[in-house]
Amino acid sequence: PNPSFYSPPHSCPLLSDGETLEMLWQFRAQLRQDSPELPETVTRLTAPDGSILYLVGTAHFSEDSKNDVTTTIRAVQPDVVVVELCQYRVSMLRMDENTLLREAKDINLEKVQQAIKQNGLMSGLMQILLLKVSAHITEQLGMAPGGEFREAYIEAGRVPFCKFHLGDRPIPVTLKRTIAALSLWQKARLAWGLCFLSDPISKEDVEKCKQKDLLEQTMSEMIGEFPALHQTIVAERDIYLTHKLRQATHCVESPSNGQKVPAVVVGVVGMGHVPGIERNWDMELNVQEIMTVAPPSQLSWMLRTVVKGVLMGMLGYACYRVGGGLGRTLLTLPAVQSLIETLRLQPPNPAGPL
Repeated sequence: PNPSFYSPPHSCPLLSDGETLEMLWQFRAQLRQDSPELPETVTRLTAPDGSILYLVGTAHFSEDSKNDVTTTIRAVQPDVVVVELCQYRVSMLRMDENTLLREAKDINLEKVQQAIKQNGLMSGLMQILLLKVSAHITEQLGMAPGGEFREAYIEAGRVPFCKFHLGDRPIPVTLKRTIAALSLWQKARLAWGLCFLSDPISKEDVEKCKQKDLLEQTMSEMIGEFPALHQTIVAERDIYLTHKLRQATHCVESPSNGQKVPAVVVGVVGMGHVPGIERNWDMELNVQEIMTVAPPSQLSWMLRTVVKGVLMGMLGYACYRVGGGLGRTLLTLPAVQSLIETLRLQPPNPAGPL
């Protein structure tokens, strides 16, 4: 619909603020369907106070998932929309599709430096490898990731009184906990697999990710091969997402009389998180436990020190080979200075990046 579809009526200019709010509240109530016919990817969960969560399971590169999100939000007219994003990825909500396509395909030195600065050497390199996978899928499908989240953001803005929440654990925490949980051999195997990912992917393959039976099979394979990876990237984020969704699924106040009424919430998450959220919904959760990062072991710090030393040595040798004058010129470049700062040797620090 037209973006002005949910605008307040202009035929009553003398209404007070309270009357206008009440009119909007009633207008939304009329649009909200009591027993909506929703896509099969939607799961309904109920909170103890009677509030309702409509959980939309999506495939992140799916046109159908975007339509599922739109259909659900328009049908239930939610008080809150929660998406599987954190503050580090929120910029994708405001980018247009063409910009996102360019960004996803363009993995350059600046992005590598930024990832390493933000997350540390090992976690930063892991993020770059994951971006490479995303770029591979983007190139195969000609579609930018996260379309369902942008659709949710747009639709939430058209619903009166609707709030928009970010529900995912910050990505630096997830990356650091993942790196810490993997053995050196598992890290090498995972990096190798991500580096040489070249299998063709079709839009039909993406849509299959919305089938729960196929998804459960894929999850089982992941648990068998990389149990720690499944724990940090899927299971722990299931807990965090459940926590955020439960926080949002509470009674809201009517603007006219302040009376509390059960809320209607729409959650938009990857289909792989839906079974875990369903399992966790009525359980007591320890969120603090999955937000901490264990200090690096002495061995892992020594390995990182060796890697950083080798990289700095290679940089110094390159400057020596090209000659003193040109070497000094290279060292004055912002990109090179940034890289040196990123690779600077630091003593072990439990609170530092992994």
